[in-house]
Amino acid sequence: MKKLTILLLLVGINFSVNGQTAEELKKELASKKDSISKLQAKANAIQGKIDALPGWRKGAFGTVGMSLSGFNNWYARNAPDANAGNIGITVNAFANLIEDKFFWRNSMNINLGWVKLDDKNVTGDEGFDTATDVFNISSLYGRRLNKKWAVSGLLEYRTTFIDNFNDPGYLDLGAGLTWTPTNNLVVVIHPGNYNFVFSSGNTVFDSSLGAKVVADYTKKYNKLSVKSNLSLFQSYESSNLSNWTWTNSFGYTLWKGIGLGFEFGLRNNRQEALNNAILVNSALPVPLTTPTFDSIDNKLQTYWLFGLSYAF
Repeated sequence: MKKLTILLLLVGINFSVNGQTAEELKKELASKKDSISKLQAKANAIQGKIDALPGWRKGAFGTVGMSLSGFNNWYARNAPDANAGNIGITVNAFANLIEDKFFWRNSMNINLGWVKLDDKNVTGDEGFDTATDVFNISSLYGRRLNKKWAVSGLLEYRTTFIDNFNDPGYLDLGAGLTWTPTNNLVVVIHPGNYNFVFSSGNTVFDSSLGAKVVADYTKKYNKLSVKSNLSLFQSYESSNLSNWTWTNSFGYTLWKGIGLGFEFGLRNNRQEALNNAILVNSALPVPLTTPTFDSIDNKLQTYWLFGLSYAF
């Protein structure tokens, strides 16, 4: 009799659950989601208070993109026997010391890429060639005037890492003001900045005095990591010596720090465009008229990378 009672009870519960309408289940689900949203908002508020506390903030995330392929006797191709590959690695890291009276912000961005197309019937092209080559580091120190403004000094260095290291290399040293409207956004305004340009041989690169503006945004939205950096130098001597670089990195964590990453960068630099035009012209069988700043087509420089990411 007891077993029969338990069985009837279980059957009743089952009918009760199955008897719920789809509309009732949707209302219950909406209620649960609303509770989760409120808890997440509270958690974000607590995290905001933690981020505002004095001390070090450190973090890093990176992206790896890779594809490899091989062909043997694939006659539809112009090169029926070939191996191809594309490898890209990007790393974004920061270490910031935030105190009540001062701050010291340090960041690094590295983006390296290699590409390969090896025709097995042609000798001499077996290795990987450099595709993307970006290396940036910066250090910003500021003494606070109030919560949002500070007197600051900046050191920023940009170059390539694999090919032509420090040729050219750009070193910015300057002073001025820094605006920090939030914990995640930093805007540097330095009217006194010297842009040192390092290069070997007799080149078109020149150093100059000018103004430096940097805007950096770093934020983590739950599983999404975002970093955007704009670095602009405006020369007082000539617009031909000015340059700017804008990089954007995104990493979305799917499982235990592993996820998807995407990065793209834009750059405008007339000195680099002129130097490239001169190198291309000199490689011609019959060189044309030597390119000048006025004759070159200063196209926008771009790069992008998509692949697996890992958040440290």
